Amino acid sequence: MKAFLTGLILLCVHTGAAALDGNTALEVDKPVAAPQSQPEPASMPELNAQSVLVYDQASGRPLLEKNATMQTPIASITKLMTAMLVINAGQPLDERITITSDDRDTIKGTGSRLAIGAHYTREQLLHLALIASDNRAAHALARSYPGGLDRFIATMNRTARVLGMRDTVYVEPTGLSSSNRSTALDLAKLADYAYQNYPEIRQITATGQYTLGTQRVVLKKKHHRQAKVYYRTVAFNNTNRLTRMDDWHIGLSKTGFINEAGHCLVMQAEVADRDVIIVLLDSSGNNSRARDAARIKAWLEETNLPRNTGTHYTAASRT
Repeated sequence: MKAFLTGLILLCVHTGAAALDGNTALEVDKPVAAPQSQPEPASMPELNAQSVLVYDQASGRPLLEKNATMQTPIASITKLMTAMLVINAGQPLDERITITSDDRDTIKGTGSRLAIGAHYTREQLLHLALIASDNRAAHALARSYPGGLDRFIATMNRTARVLGMRDTVYVEPTGLSSSNRSTALDLAKLADYAYQNYPEIRQITATGQYTLGTQRVVLKKKHHRQAKVYYRTVAFNNTNRLTRMDDWHIGLSKTGFINEAGHCLVMQAEVADRDVIIVLLDSSGNNSRARDAARIKAWLEETNLPRNTGTHYTAASRT
């Protein structure tokens, strides 16, 4: 049985990235059906996340699901779609973009290590949006998209429809708004497509740490007339700590958190010689998504699930 995304992915690849931003909406010939549960052993893991899907990429079947079609806020998982559209636009990655006051978070009031007025290349901002989940980086990327922010958001939603993400809606590019909503099923489609077609996103999001190199820092303390200037390496850790663990083989990853969404994780990984997409939405507690992922990994390693007899899953090219 072919994977439930095969026809959809081939359609998107042959049509090309430009069509996703065109005036004519693409339509999929056949609807993408929600996965049907397969018989599971009694020893399924107990998971904290309110919505879960473990999707086998080779067979196109769910191995484990829990409220997989429940729509919920998705927080910074949004940035996966943001990154895809930035890459699709084909703008120069070495072009420098200035962080402006428009990029400041006015929804949640969160901070950023990217100062207003600072300049970064588009490539640097792409790394910071995906690895550090920086909201100013994501907003600046969307703001500098051809046609501006409004066109970017419209393209996010049009692309979601093309990918068969029927229960997904985007209102902004960072995930700070709780009105960015999706389901575990839809996000599995997104992650599977991104993994197949965007080697840049695979490389960035599977990296444990990213550095901007040596940066000039000016420190001015109160009651001191003269500012102190020094240089230091500015490094950012991947918000998914599993990318820095030797016992995980991760091919793509994105985390998210706002109060309304809880702690979220979308991840492609090889577990027990099987390529899977793991989606965890609305977990409670800082470490809950990592613990859930560890339980799923142990369950896959210990459980003798039916295996697909076809060829091993390999990533495609979007060109």
